[in-house]
Amino acid sequence: MNPPLVATPRSGTRYTTMAILLHWFLAAAIVAGFVIGLQMSDEPVSPTRVRWITYHKWIGITILALSMLRLLWRLGHRPPTLPDSMQAWQRNASRWAHRSLYLFFFIVPLAGWAYSSADGFHVVYLGLIRLPDLAPKDKALADLLIEVHATLAWTLAVLVGVHVAAALKHHFIDRDSLLRRMWLPAFAPDGATAGKPAETHRPRA
Repeated sequence: MNPPLVATPRSGTRYTTMAILLHWFLAAAIVAGFVIGLQMSDEPVSPTRVRWITYHKWIGITILALSMLRLLWRLGHRPPTLPDSMQAWQRNASRWAHRSLYLFFFIVPLAGWAYSSADGFHVVYLGLIRLPDLAPKDKALADLLIEVHATLAWTLAVLVGVHVAAALKHHFIDRDSLLRRMWLPAFAPDGATAGKPAETHRPRA
C-alpha cells in the first residue's frame, strides 16, 4: 500500500534549502517594504514620492507571492522538530507566533492593495502586469484602509521583532539549534556543521 500524501515532521535539524531561501527572501522584502513605507510617508508630493510608492506596491505584491510559495512549500515539507529542551509553553508560543506571522504576511499587503484601489490607483506589478482592483474607488474607504494598512504593518513589525529576539535568545542564551537550522550551510553560524552531534528533538505540533 502506498503511504498517504501527508507531510510529516522532518527528523533532521535543518530546514530544506528551498524553505531557507524563501524565508530570507521574504524577510528581505518585508524589511525593504517597511523602510520604503517610512521613507515615502515623509516625502513631499513629488516624482520621487510617486517612485517610492510604486516600489512599495511592487514589494507588497512580491511579499504576497513569496508568502504563497512558502505556505505551499510548508504544507508539503514540514519544519524540523523542535529541541526537546523547549518547554510546552515555548512550543505553543512558537506555533502561534508562526501562525500570526503567516496571517500578517498576507493581510498587510492585501490591505495596501485594497487601499490603492479605493484611492483610484491601479497596481501595475513591475510596470507590466495590471492587477485587478480589490475595492471600488471611494475616498472614505481609502482613508479607512490606509489606517488599517499602517496599523497592520506596525503590528507585523512588532511580531517580526519578537521573532528575531526569540531566535537570538535561543542561539546565544539557550544555545540550541533553532537559529542554525534556518541558515544555509555556507553561511551557518558557529557550530552549524554537519558533523555537530544532533540534539534530541520532539515533533513540532
